[in-house]
Amino acid sequence: MLSDSLHSTKQPFKHSQKTSSTMSLENKVVVITGGGTGIGAETAQSFYKAGAKVVLNGRRKDKLSQIAAKIDPSAKHLTYFAGDIGQPQTSQQIVELAIARFGKVDILVNNAGVFHAKPFLNHTEEEVNIYLNLVRGYFFMSQAAIAAMRQQGGGAIVNIGSILASQPSASTPASASSTAKGAVHALTLNLATEFAPQNIRVNAIAPAVVETPLWDSLLTAAQLASLGSSHPLGRNGQARDITEAVLFLADDSRSSWITGVVLPVDGGVGAGRN
Repeated sequence: MLSDSLHSTKQPFKHSQKTSSTMSLENKVVVITGGGTGIGAETAQSFYKAGAKVVLNGRRKDKLSQIAAKIDPSAKHLTYFAGDIGQPQTSQQIVELAIARFGKVDILVNNAGVFHAKPFLNHTEEEVNIYLNLVRGYFFMSQAAIAAMRQQGGGAIVNIGSILASQPSASTPASASSTAKGAVHALTLNLATEFAPQNIRVNAIAPAVVETPLWDSLLTAAQLASLGSSHPLGRNGQARDITEAVLFLADDSRSSWITGVVLPVDGGVGAGRN
C-alpha cells in the first residue's frame, strides 16, 4: 500500500527541503513509470521532496491525477502523462512532455509492473503478452529517455526488476513475471555497457516481496504479512525500502562510479530463504 506519509498528508510537501542528503537531486528532471501507486508514488514523493521536477506515467489518469495533487497541488514541479509505455509513441510523448515543461530528462525510473503467481502450464497467451508488453515498455521508454540524455551529456536510469528472476521460489511460481524481469536485468547490463562512454548510467533493483497494491488481488493482508518470515531480515519490504535504493542509484553524487548493477533489495533472500 502507499506509505502512511502519503495517505495522511494534509499539507502539500515542501519542494526542496535542502537537507544534505537531497541537495544533489535538486532541479533534476525525473520520469517515473508506474507512478500511480506503491513504489512509483513513494518514489515520486521522495524525488519531489529532494527538489527534483517529476513527470509521472501510468495507465490510469485518475490515479495519476490523485497522486499528483497530493504531492504538488501547485503542479509547478510535477506533471503526468497517462498511457501505455509498451507503445513507442507513448514513451516519446512522455519525454517530449518532460522537455517541454522542465527542459530536459536527467533520470528515468522504469517502475511499471504486473505480477501474478501462477503455475507455468496455466499461463495463457494473453497473460504472457501482458508481461512481454512490460518489457517493450522498459525498452522503448529507455530508448526515448537515452536519446534526450545524450543531447545533454548524461543521465541515469534505474529499472525495477525482481529477485525471482535470479532466485526462483517453488512456493511462488512466477515464470512469466520472471521472464519479463530477467529481460529487464539483461537490458540493464546491455544499456550500461553501450552508453557508459556517454555518461549514462543504467542500474536495476531486484526486490523480493514488497507490500504494495500489486498484491491486493492476490493475497489478503494477513497472507501477505505471513510472507515476511521467509526473508532472513524477518519482514516484507516497504515501498520506502526500494525508494531509498532508487535515489541512491539515481544520484550522481553518491553513485557516479556505479553502472550495470542489479542490486538486490530483498531482505536477504538472495543469500538464502528462511
